[in-house]
Amino acid sequence: MRTGGARVAGSGGSLSRSGLRGREAELEELQTLIASVARTGSGALTLIRGEPGIGKSTLLAEAAARAGAAGFSVGLGKADELHHIVPLSSLAACILHGDQPLLSGDAFADLARNHDQRIWLVERLAEAIEARAGSVPVLIALDDVQWADPLSRFALKQLPTRLRTSPVLWMLTGRQEPAGPAEEVVAAATGELPAVTVPLGPLSGAAIGQLADDTLGAAVDERVRDLLDGAGGNPFLAVEMLAGLRTAGASGEPVHPGLVVGVRGRLGSLQPSTLRFLQMGAVLGRRFGFPEAAALCGQPPTTLIAALEEAVRAGLLDDDGDHLVFRHDLLRQAVYVDIPPSARKALHREAAKHLVSAGHQPIDTVPHILKGALPGDEEAVTLLRRAADDVLPVTPGLAADLMTRALELVPPARPLNFVVGEQAIVCLTRAGRNREALSTGDRLLAFRPPLEAFSRLQAALGGTLWNMDLVDELRRRAETALAVGGAAPEVGARLAALRALALSRGHDLVAAREAGENTLRDAIAIGDREAHVLALFGLGEIALNAGENAIALERFTALSAVDSAFLPEEIVAYQHLDDFESSERLLQAAGNAGSPRQAMLLWAQAQHHLGLGRLDDAEADFVTMERLEEDVQVPVQQLNSRVIRSQIALLRGDREAARQHLTAALERLVIKPNPGNTAAVRFLEAVLAEDEGDIGLAIDKIRQVQEKGPFMRWRLLRTWVDSAIRVALRGADQGLAEDLAAQAQAHAERNPAVPTATGIAAQALGLVNKDLAMLERSVALLKASPRPLVRAAASADLGQALLAAGRKGEAAAALTHAHATFAESGAHAAATRVQRDLGGAEAAGRRSATRQRPVQGWDALTASEKKIARLVAEGHTNRSAADLLVVSPHTVNTHLTSAFRKLSVNSRVQLANLVMALRDD
Repeated sequence: MRTGGARVAGSGGSLSRSGLRGREAELEELQTLIASVARTGSGALTLIRGEPGIGKSTLLAEAAARAGAAGFSVGLGKADELHHIVPLSSLAACILHGDQPLLSGDAFADLARNHDQRIWLVERLAEAIEARAGSVPVLIALDDVQWADPLSRFALKQLPTRLRTSPVLWMLTGRQEPAGPAEEVVAAATGELPAVTVPLGPLSGAAIGQLADDTLGAAVDERVRDLLDGAGGNPFLAVEMLAGLRTAGASGEPVHPGLVVGVRGRLGSLQPSTLRFLQMGAVLGRRFGFPEAAALCGQPPTTLIAALEEAVRAGLLDDDGDHLVFRHDLLRQAVYVDIPPSARKALHREAAKHLVSAGHQPIDTVPHILKGALPGDEEAVTLLRRAADDVLPVTPGLAADLMTRALELVPPARPLNFVVGEQAIVCLTRAGRNREALSTGDRLLAFRPPLEAFSRLQAALGGTLWNMDLVDELRRRAETALAVGGAAPEVGARLAALRALALSRGHDLVAAREAGENTLRDAIAIGDREAHVLALFGLGEIALNAGENAIALERFTALSAVDSAFLPEEIVAYQHLDDFESSERLLQAAGNAGSPRQAMLLWAQAQHHLGLGRLDDAEADFVTMERLEEDVQVPVQQLNSRVIRSQIALLRGDREAARQHLTAALERLVIKPNPGNTAAVRFLEAVLAEDEGDIGLAIDKIRQVQEKGPFMRWRLLRTWVDSAIRVALRGADQGLAEDLAAQAQAHAERNPAVPTATGIAAQALGLVNKDLAMLERSVALLKASPRPLVRAAASADLGQALLAAGRKGEAAAALTHAHATFAESGAHAAATRVQRDLGGAEAAGRRSATRQRPVQGWDALTASEKKIARLVAEGHTNRSAADLLVVSPHTVNTHLTSAFRKLSVNSRVQLANLVMALRDD
């Protein structure tokens, strides 16, 4: 087994002359995978797994060397136990190092400075790797993935799947942990690309014997072989024992089996200053700076040069010119465990101080703070708070952990406890740990803080309670905090804004609007941005719930100007006004500039496509949005997406998919059972019940929707109210039908300039009253609507009414228009239903049959999938294709994944060959 250049004190040669002893089969497996990625042009992932010292690093280094020889661009890095917190530090080693780094140091630094969103950051990394893989295959190899920082782990769970169609091989090593980071990465890739685990077990007795022969030559005897049995087939332990024997042979001292004993045997001959220097280095981590170790020793670096040279000669440290590195993690650990525990804690705390004084970032001190800080250490609390602020935008879970620890370090009776607690609540809420945030806040409130701190804590809990849909509790707490007084002006403004936001979910929207407007004036006067944002968001919600779309747009436009993260709300507000041109313009601008809320932007894009009748594109956007929300574990629109996807499936005639989406929506309803989500699921259940012929159940579910409040009814049924009315009429429930029509009419009166609203109101009245003239008016009004599915439904209703009136010629024209519009949108089931009516209009000879797409082959691709397939075949990356089509790179990835599945190809090379063959035909 090769030992990575390990050397024995007093010797100038390698411990092993024969290379990788006993690992020939594993190396052959990795060689086959390297060749497969180069040959097929598609991605793969492998995990080399085993206990410490079993030879993972050596095997990885050999595989990386062979990949490099095969023409791969190689990025090889190593995660470090004591530097597992700094965002992207682990992957940085793979990306920045090597003969041809994937990114320059400056480019990576610029990327890190702008990492306000994990999804955005991962996509930029994917683009850099994809660009390199367009010319040569790429190997990204990371050693000791179990110590990867949280952001690197997040990226590793996304990138292999994202880049599965490019020749990118991911090679990781990790320890045997049932539910560790390595297994998470493999699980995320399984089923998406080839994912192979290469387990490394103990070396055979023959291989260990060869190691002994390599190291000691003729000196090997039965006593030595018996001693090596204690290594348990672990090559590193065996080599260290052999090195200990060699050292002992020179000094005459006895050496006992075992790593720590072996290392002690080697350390026994070192000068005391060298041993202390090594211990200080072990505290700093496997990789450390010479000046930092000297500072921890309390000596100038020049006085420790001799100690450094002796440690390198002894084969304990390697010196790469910039840093010192323990030759193996187990060596560092063996030195580290010889330091008394109390001394370790003190040294870690001292190390943090030296790092701060040397100008390091707070996050660099965190590993030492976590190991060395004691309760009452306010400097440690300050460093943890600063580090949490730095990482919150990109790794909120880590920020929450840091603040939880900071809170533990502050004695409960101190005022600092409430300041730290406020920040902890914010971080926990951002991380989606709302229950933990609420319990933390309530625990702090139980200490009866001063009034100002009380108000701050309640304001911090506002976002938590809103996320948990506890709007009544939010209103009660905000009103209590305002009533007791003592809040700073900006905190008072935030509390008032939170109260108005809570009132947006109530029945008295007039009072809610008045409260919101008063709050907005105060927030602007005080100049508090947070209160300003809360007030505008609350007013936007109030306007939506009141059905006042123009006012909602005004509020959300102002909100987006203050905080661009709310651009998706502005886009959707334009859609409510039938202004899809402005919607598309903003979507394009957001795509060029990037958005910190990528998932919500995709929600807005999906609604845009849905409104314009582009069912395939809408479905792809909803799928992508759900995946991104799952990636960051912030499920905002998961349920609503499933409801809409179920309705799309019914329009297409796929009842099985519609049922599956309902099941998924019901599962998500258990997690977030708020009134809006409940109403959405109940309406979907009504639609499915009608499709299956159970009209009684359908009517019952629609009545449940009506009970959720007036604003929830129309907000949900804005473009679906005609479906609900048809269900009521089929069940002979005239009262329900009239109630629904009145609801549509009220919405139209609030939005007289919106063609969809006025047209649907006319359609509803025409259906309820069997008024042919009103249905004709509906179709006329909807000619100005940009929503083809709404227009098609109104034309179908008119056609049926004309048939009933015996006006078959006019009916055929209306039904033909409806049929063509449904078919063009991909609503095949709706088109088929209209086709049946067309038969009654004696127009069969003038109509074309509705043809659904096959499930496999080129003809199975949607129009967007074909466009993207052609662009990728021409050499475009996801980013360049997205720029040309004015969509998100994430959506391009979704379309491309679907196209690969339908075409049964696994790489861009295979796709290009297929497209070229089609052109030749």
